Amino acid sequence: MTEAAATESPALGERATRGALVTIGAQLLRMVIQLASVIILARLLDPHDYGLIAMVLAIIGVGEILRDFGLSSAAVQSETLSRAQRTTLFWLNTGIGGVLALAVFLCSPLIAAFYGRPELVAIASVLSITFLVNGAATQYRASLVRDLRFASLARIDITAAALALTVAIIGALAGLGYWALVAQQLTSVGVLLVLLVFAARWAPGIPRRGTPVRSLVGFGGNVVLSQLIGYVSNNVDSVIIGYRFGAAPLGIYSRAFQLLMTPLNQVRSPLTSVALPVLSRLGAEPERFARAVTLGQLALGYSLVPVLALVIGAGDSITHLFLGDEWMAAAPVLRLLAVAGTFQLLAFVGYWVYLSRALTGVLVRYSLVSSLIRITCVVVGSQWGIVGVAWGYAIAPALSWPVSLWWLSRHTPLPTARLYAGAARILAGATLASAAAWGATSMSHELVSIAQVGLAILAVVLAYAAISLVPAMRRDLARLLDLRRHLPRLRGRT
Repeated sequence: MTEAAATESPALGERATRGALVTIGAQLLRMVIQLASVIILARLLDPHDYGLIAMVLAIIGVGEILRDFGLSSAAVQSETLSRAQRTTLFWLNTGIGGVLALAVFLCSPLIAAFYGRPELVAIASVLSITFLVNGAATQYRASLVRDLRFASLARIDITAAALALTVAIIGALAGLGYWALVAQQLTSVGVLLVLLVFAARWAPGIPRRGTPVRSLVGFGGNVVLSQLIGYVSNNVDSVIIGYRFGAAPLGIYSRAFQLLMTPLNQVRSPLTSVALPVLSRLGAEPERFARAVTLGQLALGYSLVPVLALVIGAGDSITHLFLGDEWMAAAPVLRLLAVAGTFQLLAFVGYWVYLSRALTGVLVRYSLVSSLIRITCVVVGSQWGIVGVAWGYAIAPALSWPVSLWWLSRHTPLPTARLYAGAARILAGATLASAAAWGATSMSHELVSIAQVGLAILAVVLAYAAISLVPAMRRDLARLLDLRRHLPRLRGRT
Protein backbone atom coordinates (compact mmCIF):
# COMPACT_ATOMS: atom_id res chain seq x y z
CA MET A 1 0.00 0.00 0.00
CA THR A 2 2.93 2.36 -0.67
CA GLU A 3 3.49 4.52 -3.71
CA ALA A 4 5.84 1.88 -5.09
CA ALA A 5 3.24 -0.72 -5.85
CA ALA A 6 -0.46 -1.45 -6.06
CA THR A 7 -1.17 -4.95 -4.90
CA GLU A 8 -4.30 -6.87 -4.07
CA SER A 9 -5.36 -6.07 -0.53
CA PRO A 10 -7.31 -8.32 1.80
CA ALA A 11 -11.06 -7.79 1.81
CA LEU A 12 -11.99 -4.30 2.88
CA GLY A 13 -14.47 -5.71 5.35
CA GLU A 14 -11.78 -7.82 6.99
CA ARG A 15 -9.25 -4.97 7.16
CA ALA A 16 -11.81 -2.43 8.28
CA THR A 17 -13.16 -4.73 10.98
CA ARG A 18 -9.68 -5.65 12.17
CA GLY A 19 -8.63 -2.00 12.14
CA ALA A 20 -11.72 -0.96 14.05
CA LEU A 21 -11.24 -3.69 16.66
CA VAL A 22 -7.57 -2.84 17.13
CA THR A 23 -8.39 0.85 17.37
CA ILE A 24 -11.23 0.39 19.83
CA GLY A 25 -9.13 -1.99 21.94
CA ALA A 26 -6.25 0.47 22.01
CA GLN A 27 -8.50 3.35 22.89
CA LEU A 28 -10.02 1.36 25.72
CA LEU A 29 -6.51 1.00 27.11
CA ARG A 30 -5.95 4.72 26.61
CA MET A 31 -9.21 5.40 28.41
CA VAL A 32 -7.96 3.31 31.32
CA ILE A 33 -4.79 5.40 31.36
CA GLN A 34 -6.87 8.57 31.13
CA LEU A 35 -9.07 7.48 34.01
CA ALA A 36 -5.99 6.62 36.02
CA SER A 37 -4.67 10.09 35.28
CA VAL A 38 -7.91 11.70 36.44
CA ILE A 39 -8.18 9.57 39.58
CA ILE A 40 -4.56 9.89 40.70
CA LEU A 41 -3.81 13.48 39.71
CA ALA A 42 -7.13 14.78 41.08
CA ARG A 43 -5.91 13.65 44.49
CA LEU A 44 -2.45 15.18 44.06
CA LEU A 45 -3.41 18.50 42.47
CA ASP A 46 -6.22 20.97 43.14
CA PRO A 47 -8.83 22.62 40.88
CA HIS A 48 -6.70 25.77 40.67
CA ASP A 49 -3.83 23.85 39.01
CA TYR A 50 -6.14 22.31 36.43
CA GLY A 51 -7.86 25.62 35.85
CA LEU A 52 -4.60 27.38 34.93
CA ILE A 53 -3.69 24.72 32.37
CA ALA A 54 -7.26 24.74 30.97
CA MET A 55 -7.07 28.52 30.52
CA VAL A 56 -4.00 28.20 28.34
CA LEU A 57 -5.14 25.15 26.38
CA ALA A 58 -8.53 26.71 25.60
CA ILE A 59 -6.79 29.54 23.74
CA ILE A 60 -3.64 28.01 22.26
CA GLY A 61 -5.47 24.81 21.33
CA VAL A 62 -6.66 26.61 18.21
CA GLY A 63 -3.06 26.49 17.06
CA GLU A 64 -3.19 22.69 16.91
CA ILE A 65 -5.86 22.94 14.23
CA LEU A 66 -3.84 25.48 12.27
CA ARG A 67 -0.73 23.35 12.68
CA ASP A 68 -2.41 20.38 11.01
CA PHE A 69 -4.13 22.63 8.43
CA GLY A 70 -6.29 19.68 7.41
CA LEU A 71 -3.31 18.17 5.58
CA SER A 72 -3.39 14.89 7.49
CA SER A 73 -6.97 14.28 6.30
CA ALA A 74 -6.00 15.41 2.81
CA ALA A 75 -3.14 12.90 2.72
CA VAL A 76 -5.34 10.05 3.93
CA GLN A 77 -8.25 10.88 1.64
CA SER A 78 -6.18 11.33 -1.52
CA GLU A 79 -6.37 8.47 -4.03
CA THR A 80 -2.63 8.65 -4.65
CA LEU A 81 0.23 10.30 -2.77
CA SER A 82 3.79 10.46 -4.13
CA ARG A 83 6.94 10.68 -2.02
CA ALA A 84 7.47 14.25 -3.25
CA GLN A 85 3.97 15.23 -2.15
CA ARG A 86 4.48 13.61 1.23
CA THR A 87 7.75 15.50 1.67
CA THR A 88 6.15 18.81 0.76
CA LEU A 89 3.29 18.23 3.18
CA PHE A 90 5.77 17.37 5.94
CA TRP A 91 7.61 20.67 5.54
CA LEU A 92 4.35 22.60 5.32
CA ASN A 93 3.12 21.13 8.62
CA THR A 94 6.49 21.59 10.31
CA GLY A 95 6.79 25.17 9.09
CA ILE A 96 3.28 26.03 10.26
CA GLY A 97 4.08 24.46 13.63
CA GLY A 98 7.24 26.54 13.97
CA VAL A 99 5.44 29.78 13.15
CA LEU A 100 2.70 28.99 15.65
CA ALA A 101 5.23 28.12 18.36
CA LEU A 102 6.86 31.52 17.91
CA ALA A 103 3.49 33.30 17.81
CA VAL A 104 2.27 31.70 21.07
CA PHE A 105 5.59 32.42 22.77
CA LEU A 106 5.36 36.10 21.83
CA CYS A 107 1.66 36.33 22.74
CA SER A 108 1.96 34.62 26.14
CA PRO A 109 1.80 37.98 27.99
CA LEU A 110 -1.48 38.75 26.20
CA ILE A 111 -2.93 35.40 27.27
CA ALA A 112 -1.96 36.13 30.88
CA ALA A 113 -3.45 39.63 30.66
CA PHE A 114 -6.75 38.29 29.26
CA TYR A 115 -7.30 36.10 32.31
CA GLY A 116 -5.46 38.34 34.76
CA ARG A 117 -3.11 35.52 35.81
CA PRO A 118 0.62 36.38 35.43
CA GLU A 119 1.72 32.75 35.89
CA LEU A 120 0.20 31.96 32.50
CA VAL A 121 3.12 33.70 30.75
CA ALA A 122 5.53 30.90 31.65
CA ILE A 123 2.97 28.15 31.07
CA ALA A 124 2.05 29.36 27.57
CA SER A 125 5.70 29.95 26.65
CA VAL A 126 6.71 26.40 27.49
CA LEU A 127 3.64 24.78 25.92
CA SER A 128 4.34 26.65 22.66
CA ILE A 129 7.00 24.01 21.95
CA THR A 130 4.25 21.45 21.33
CA PHE A 131 3.27 23.13 18.06
CA LEU A 132 6.64 22.54 16.45
CA VAL A 133 6.83 18.94 17.67
CA ASN A 134 3.29 18.09 16.59
CA GLY A 135 3.83 19.80 13.25
CA ALA A 136 6.75 17.48 12.51
CA ALA A 137 4.68 14.44 13.57
CA THR A 138 1.59 15.17 11.45
CA GLN A 139 2.53 13.44 8.20
CA TYR A 140 4.15 10.50 9.95
CA ARG A 141 0.82 9.74 11.62
CA ALA A 142 -1.02 10.29 8.33
CA SER A 143 1.35 7.83 6.64
CA LEU A 144 0.51 5.09 9.12
CA VAL A 145 -3.22 5.78 8.80
CA ARG A 146 -3.01 5.74 5.03
CA ASP A 147 -1.33 2.34 5.12
CA LEU A 148 -3.98 1.09 7.60
CA ARG A 149 -1.29 0.34 10.20
CA PHE A 150 -3.65 0.75 13.11
CA ALA A 151 -1.84 -1.70 15.40
CA SER A 152 1.33 0.37 15.18
CA LEU A 153 -0.59 3.55 15.91
CA ALA A 154 -2.28 1.88 18.87
CA ARG A 155 1.03 0.85 20.43
CA ILE A 156 2.46 4.33 19.91
CA ASP A 157 -0.52 6.15 21.44
CA ILE A 158 -0.66 3.86 24.47
CA THR A 159 3.08 4.11 25.13
CA ALA A 160 3.07 7.91 24.90
CA ALA A 161 0.04 8.24 27.18
CA ALA A 162 1.50 5.88 29.80
CA LEU A 163 4.89 7.59 29.88
CA ALA A 164 3.30 11.04 30.04
CA LEU A 165 1.12 9.99 32.98
CA THR A 166 4.16 8.58 34.78
CA VAL A 167 6.00 11.88 34.39
CA ALA A 168 2.96 13.83 35.63
CA ILE A 169 2.58 11.65 38.72
CA ILE A 170 6.27 12.01 39.57
CA GLY A 171 6.02 15.78 39.12
CA ALA A 172 2.89 16.03 41.26
CA LEU A 173 4.44 13.95 44.03
CA ALA A 174 7.50 16.22 43.89
CA GLY A 175 5.25 19.23 44.56
CA LEU A 176 5.53 20.81 41.11
CA GLY A 177 1.81 21.67 40.99
CA TYR A 178 0.59 22.74 37.57
CA TRP A 179 4.07 22.20 36.13
CA ALA A 180 3.42 18.47 36.45
CA LEU A 181 0.59 18.89 33.94
CA VAL A 182 2.86 20.91 31.63
CA ALA A 183 5.44 18.12 31.81
CA GLN A 184 2.71 15.61 30.92
CA GLN A 185 1.88 17.54 27.75
CA LEU A 186 5.51 17.86 26.68
CA THR A 187 6.30 14.20 27.33
CA SER A 188 3.28 13.04 25.34
CA VAL A 189 4.11 14.99 22.17
CA GLY A 190 7.83 14.21 22.37
CA VAL A 191 7.35 10.46 22.73
CA LEU A 192 4.74 10.44 19.97
CA LEU A 193 7.11 12.10 17.50
CA VAL A 194 9.99 9.72 18.21
CA LEU A 195 7.82 6.59 17.94
CA LEU A 196 5.95 7.77 14.83
CA VAL A 197 9.21 8.48 13.00
CA PHE A 198 10.57 5.06 13.95
CA ALA A 199 7.36 3.26 12.88
CA ALA A 200 6.80 5.11 9.59
CA ARG A 201 10.41 4.59 8.49
CA TRP A 202 10.62 7.30 5.90
CA ALA A 203 12.61 10.49 5.91
CA PRO A 204 11.50 13.72 4.24
CA GLY A 205 13.79 14.99 1.55
CA ILE A 206 14.20 18.49 0.23
CA PRO A 207 10.90 19.92 -1.04
CA ARG A 208 10.84 20.40 -4.81
CA ARG A 209 9.21 23.24 -6.66
CA GLY A 210 6.32 22.25 -8.86
CA THR A 211 5.17 19.36 -6.67
CA PRO A 212 1.39 19.07 -7.19
CA VAL A 213 -0.07 19.75 -3.75
CA ARG A 214 -2.53 22.54 -4.59
CA SER A 215 -5.55 20.23 -4.47
CA LEU A 216 -4.37 18.77 -1.15
CA VAL A 217 -3.85 22.23 0.34
CA GLY A 218 -7.26 23.31 -0.96
CA PHE A 219 -8.89 20.29 0.64
CA GLY A 220 -7.02 20.96 3.87
CA GLY A 221 -7.90 24.64 3.84
CA ASN A 222 -11.61 23.91 3.92
CA VAL A 223 -11.12 21.25 6.58
CA VAL A 224 -9.10 23.57 8.82
CA LEU A 225 -11.62 26.37 8.40
CA SER A 226 -14.46 24.10 9.53
CA GLN A 227 -12.32 22.79 12.40
CA LEU A 228 -11.48 26.33 13.52
CA ILE A 229 -15.14 27.23 13.57
CA GLY A 230 -15.89 24.07 15.53
CA TYR A 231 -13.01 24.68 17.92
CA VAL A 232 -14.24 28.14 18.81
CA SER A 233 -17.70 26.81 19.57
CA ASN A 234 -16.34 23.77 21.43
CA ASN A 235 -14.10 25.86 23.69
CA VAL A 236 -16.26 28.90 24.27
CA ASP A 237 -17.44 27.22 27.48
CA SER A 238 -13.93 27.04 28.97
CA VAL A 239 -13.05 30.58 27.91
CA ILE A 240 -16.24 32.03 29.39
CA ILE A 241 -15.86 30.12 32.66
CA GLY A 242 -12.20 31.10 33.01
CA TYR A 243 -12.90 34.74 32.20
CA ARG A 244 -16.07 35.16 34.27
CA PHE A 245 -15.65 32.75 37.18
CA GLY A 246 -11.91 32.12 37.60
CA ALA A 247 -9.45 29.23 37.77
CA ALA A 248 -11.10 27.05 40.44
CA PRO A 249 -14.57 26.81 38.76
CA LEU A 250 -12.84 26.19 35.44
CA GLY A 251 -10.77 23.49 37.11
CA ILE A 252 -13.96 21.75 38.29
CA TYR A 253 -15.55 22.04 34.85
CA SER A 254 -12.39 20.85 33.08
CA ARG A 255 -12.12 17.81 35.38
CA ALA A 256 -15.63 16.75 34.41
CA PHE A 257 -14.79 17.42 30.78
CA GLN A 258 -11.57 15.43 30.94
CA LEU A 259 -13.19 12.56 32.80
CA LEU A 260 -15.82 12.17 30.07
CA MET A 261 -15.20 14.06 26.84
CA THR A 262 -11.45 13.49 26.54
CA PRO A 263 -11.76 9.67 26.54
CA LEU A 264 -14.73 9.98 24.20
CA ASN A 265 -12.69 12.07 21.76
CA GLN A 266 -9.83 9.59 22.07
CA VAL A 267 -12.15 6.95 20.67
CA ARG A 268 -13.87 9.10 18.03
CA SER A 269 -10.73 10.50 16.43
CA PRO A 270 -8.98 7.16 15.77
CA LEU A 271 -12.24 5.68 14.50
CA THR A 272 -12.20 8.46 11.92
CA SER A 273 -8.82 7.09 10.87
CA VAL A 274 -10.54 3.77 10.17
CA ALA A 275 -13.73 5.16 8.64
CA LEU A 276 -12.24 7.79 6.32
CA PRO A 277 -10.15 5.49 4.07
CA VAL A 278 -12.97 2.93 4.00
CA LEU A 279 -15.71 5.40 3.04
CA SER A 280 -13.42 7.17 0.56
CA ARG A 281 -13.03 3.90 -1.32
CA LEU A 282 -16.78 3.25 -1.43
CA GLY A 283 -17.63 6.50 -3.18
CA ALA A 284 -18.51 4.75 -6.46
CA GLU A 285 -20.91 2.31 -4.75
CA PRO A 286 -23.80 4.38 -3.33
CA GLU A 287 -25.71 1.55 -1.66
CA ARG A 288 -22.65 0.09 0.04
CA PHE A 289 -21.58 3.59 1.04
CA ALA A 290 -25.00 4.18 2.61
CA ARG A 291 -24.82 0.81 4.37
CA ALA A 292 -21.37 1.60 5.76
CA VAL A 293 -22.56 5.00 7.07
CA THR A 294 -25.55 3.39 8.77
CA LEU A 295 -23.36 0.70 10.30
CA GLY A 296 -20.95 3.38 11.49
CA GLN A 297 -23.70 5.15 13.41
CA LEU A 298 -24.91 1.88 14.92
CA ALA A 299 -21.37 0.93 15.93
CA LEU A 300 -20.90 4.23 17.74
CA GLY A 301 -24.36 4.09 19.28
CA TYR A 302 -24.24 0.57 20.66
CA SER A 303 -20.61 0.65 21.83
CA LEU A 304 -20.19 4.12 23.36
CA VAL A 305 -23.66 5.45 24.16
CA PRO A 306 -24.25 2.79 26.87
CA VAL A 307 -21.25 4.21 28.73
CA LEU A 308 -22.73 7.69 28.47
CA ALA A 309 -26.08 6.36 29.68
CA LEU A 310 -24.29 4.98 32.74
CA VAL A 311 -22.79 8.42 33.45
CA ILE A 312 -26.15 10.15 33.05
CA GLY A 313 -27.80 7.78 35.52
CA ALA A 314 -24.96 7.43 38.03
CA GLY A 315 -23.15 10.76 37.76
CA ASP A 316 -22.93 11.46 41.49
CA SER A 317 -21.51 8.06 42.35
CA ILE A 318 -19.04 8.15 39.46
CA THR A 319 -17.83 11.62 40.45
CA HIS A 320 -17.32 10.56 44.07
CA LEU A 321 -15.54 7.36 43.03
CA PHE A 322 -13.15 8.89 40.53
CA LEU A 323 -12.59 12.40 41.84
CA GLY A 324 -13.48 12.37 45.53
CA ASP A 325 -15.46 14.67 47.85
CA GLU A 326 -13.57 17.81 46.82
CA TRP A 327 -14.91 17.55 43.27
CA MET A 328 -18.61 16.76 43.82
CA ALA A 329 -19.58 20.09 42.20
CA ALA A 330 -18.53 18.44 38.93
CA ALA A 331 -21.31 15.80 39.11
CA PRO A 332 -24.14 17.75 37.38
CA VAL A 333 -21.65 18.98 34.77
CA LEU A 334 -20.57 15.39 34.12
CA ARG A 335 -24.18 14.28 33.55
CA LEU A 336 -24.90 17.08 31.10
CA LEU A 337 -21.68 16.49 29.19
CA ALA A 338 -22.76 12.85 28.79
CA VAL A 339 -26.00 14.08 27.18
CA ALA A 340 -23.94 16.27 24.85
CA GLY A 341 -21.65 13.37 24.00
CA THR A 342 -24.60 11.18 23.03
CA PHE A 343 -25.86 13.60 20.40
CA GLN A 344 -22.34 14.34 19.21
CA LEU A 345 -21.84 10.63 18.53
CA LEU A 346 -25.05 10.46 16.52
CA ALA A 347 -23.86 13.36 14.37
CA PHE A 348 -20.25 12.21 14.03
CA VAL A 349 -20.86 9.95 11.04
CA GLY A 350 -21.86 13.09 9.16
CA TYR A 351 -18.32 14.39 9.62
CA TRP A 352 -17.02 11.18 8.03
CA VAL A 353 -19.32 11.74 5.05
CA TYR A 354 -18.18 15.34 4.58
CA LEU A 355 -14.51 14.29 4.43
CA SER A 356 -14.89 11.06 2.45
CA ARG A 357 -17.00 12.79 -0.24
CA ALA A 358 -14.68 15.84 -0.27
CA LEU A 359 -17.58 18.11 0.73
CA THR A 360 -15.30 20.39 2.70
CA GLY A 361 -16.86 23.62 1.43
CA VAL A 362 -20.27 22.37 2.51
CA LEU A 363 -18.76 21.37 5.85
CA VAL A 364 -17.52 24.92 6.43
CA ARG A 365 -20.98 26.38 5.89
CA TYR A 366 -22.61 23.83 8.17
CA SER A 367 -19.94 24.43 10.81
CA LEU A 368 -20.86 28.10 10.89
CA VAL A 369 -24.48 27.25 11.61
CA SER A 370 -23.76 24.62 14.26
CA SER A 371 -21.17 26.84 15.94
CA LEU A 372 -23.62 29.72 16.15
CA ILE A 373 -26.11 27.39 17.85
CA ARG A 374 -23.53 26.21 20.40
CA ILE A 375 -22.11 29.64 21.20
CA THR A 376 -25.61 31.04 21.70
CA CYS A 377 -26.60 28.17 24.00
CA VAL A 378 -23.40 28.39 26.07
CA VAL A 379 -23.47 32.18 26.42
CA VAL A 380 -27.11 32.12 27.52
CA GLY A 381 -26.43 29.23 29.89
CA SER A 382 -23.45 31.00 31.49
CA GLN A 383 -25.92 33.29 33.30
CA TRP A 384 -26.42 30.36 35.70
CA GLY A 385 -22.78 29.48 36.36
CA ILE A 386 -20.86 26.39 35.26
CA VAL A 387 -23.95 24.17 35.42
CA GLY A 388 -25.76 26.59 33.12
CA VAL A 389 -22.80 26.44 30.73
CA ALA A 390 -23.05 22.64 30.77
CA TRP A 391 -26.78 22.87 30.00
CA GLY A 392 -26.00 25.03 27.00
CA TYR A 393 -23.28 22.63 25.87
CA ALA A 394 -25.77 19.73 26.09
CA ILE A 395 -28.67 21.42 24.33
CA ALA A 396 -26.62 22.63 21.37
CA PRO A 397 -25.82 19.23 19.75
CA ALA A 398 -29.39 18.07 20.31
CA LEU A 399 -30.48 21.01 18.15
CA SER A 400 -27.73 20.82 15.52
CA TRP A 401 -27.70 17.03 14.97
CA PRO A 402 -30.92 16.88 12.87
CA VAL A 403 -29.76 19.99 11.02
CA SER A 404 -26.57 18.14 10.10
CA LEU A 405 -28.42 15.22 8.48
CA TRP A 406 -30.75 17.55 6.60
CA TRP A 407 -27.81 19.65 5.41
CA LEU A 408 -25.86 16.63 4.19
CA SER A 409 -28.86 15.14 2.40
CA ARG A 410 -29.07 18.28 0.25
CA HIS A 411 -25.56 17.72 -1.11
CA THR A 412 -25.03 13.95 -1.33
CA PRO A 413 -27.15 10.79 -1.28
CA LEU A 414 -27.62 9.88 2.36
CA PRO A 415 -29.75 7.18 4.04
CA THR A 416 -31.47 9.83 6.16
CA ALA A 417 -34.48 7.73 7.13
CA ARG A 418 -32.28 4.83 8.21
CA LEU A 419 -30.05 7.16 10.23
CA TYR A 420 -33.00 8.76 12.03
CA ALA A 421 -34.54 5.36 12.75
CA GLY A 422 -31.24 3.98 14.04
CA ALA A 423 -30.73 7.05 16.21
CA ALA A 424 -34.23 6.66 17.67
CA ARG A 425 -33.42 3.09 18.71
CA ILE A 426 -30.08 4.16 20.18
CA LEU A 427 -31.70 6.98 22.18
CA ALA A 428 -34.50 4.72 23.40
CA GLY A 429 -31.95 2.23 24.67
CA ALA A 430 -29.89 4.96 26.33
CA THR A 431 -32.97 6.38 28.07
CA LEU A 432 -33.90 3.00 29.53
CA ALA A 433 -30.31 2.27 30.56
CA SER A 434 -29.79 5.65 32.25
CA ALA A 435 -33.06 5.25 34.15
CA ALA A 436 -31.93 1.80 35.29
CA ALA A 437 -28.57 3.19 36.45
CA TRP A 438 -30.29 6.02 38.31
CA GLY A 439 -32.61 3.56 40.04
CA ALA A 440 -29.73 1.31 41.05
CA THR A 441 -27.73 4.15 42.62
CA SER A 442 -30.79 5.63 44.32
CA MET A 443 -31.64 2.35 46.01
CA SER A 444 -28.04 1.75 47.06
CA HIS A 445 -27.15 5.26 48.28
CA GLU A 446 -26.06 3.95 51.67
CA LEU A 447 -23.35 1.76 50.10
CA VAL A 448 -19.84 2.94 49.20
CA SER A 449 -19.52 4.62 45.82
CA ILE A 450 -17.70 1.71 44.16
CA ALA A 451 -20.60 -0.60 45.04
CA GLN A 452 -23.10 1.94 43.72
CA VAL A 453 -21.24 2.20 40.41
CA GLY A 454 -20.99 -1.58 40.19
CA LEU A 455 -24.74 -1.95 40.66
CA ALA A 456 -25.34 0.79 38.09
CA ILE A 457 -23.18 -1.04 35.56
CA LEU A 458 -25.15 -4.24 36.21
CA ALA A 459 -28.39 -2.32 35.72
CA VAL A 460 -27.20 -0.95 32.38
CA VAL A 461 -26.14 -4.43 31.23
CA LEU A 462 -29.55 -5.84 32.16
CA ALA A 463 -31.29 -2.95 30.42
CA TYR A 464 -29.46 -3.63 27.18
CA ALA A 465 -30.08 -7.36 27.55
CA ALA A 466 -33.78 -6.54 27.67
CA ILE A 467 -33.40 -4.20 24.71
CA SER A 468 -31.81 -6.96 22.65
CA LEU A 469 -35.12 -8.82 22.78
CA VAL A 470 -36.72 -6.10 20.62
CA PRO A 471 -36.58 -7.41 17.01
CA ALA A 472 -35.30 -4.17 15.43
CA MET A 473 -32.50 -3.80 17.96
CA ARG A 474 -31.63 -7.48 17.70
CA ARG A 475 -31.19 -6.98 13.95
CA ASP A 476 -28.91 -4.00 14.64
CA LEU A 477 -26.67 -6.08 16.86
CA ALA A 478 -26.62 -8.97 14.38
CA ARG A 479 -25.47 -6.63 11.60
CA LEU A 480 -22.68 -5.27 13.77
CA LEU A 481 -21.51 -8.75 14.71
CA ASP A 482 -21.34 -9.64 11.01
CA LEU A 483 -19.78 -6.37 9.89
CA ARG A 484 -17.34 -7.83 7.35
CA ARG A 485 -20.13 -9.37 5.27
CA HIS A 486 -21.59 -5.92 4.61
CA LEU A 487 -18.40 -4.45 3.09
CA PRO A 488 -16.91 -5.20 -0.35
CA ARG A 489 -13.44 -6.21 -1.45
CA LEU A 490 -10.93 -3.49 -2.23
CA ARG A 491 -7.90 -3.14 -4.44
CA GLY A 492 -4.92 -1.35 -2.93
CA ARG A 493 -4.20 2.31 -3.61
CA THR A 494 -0.91 3.83 -4.52
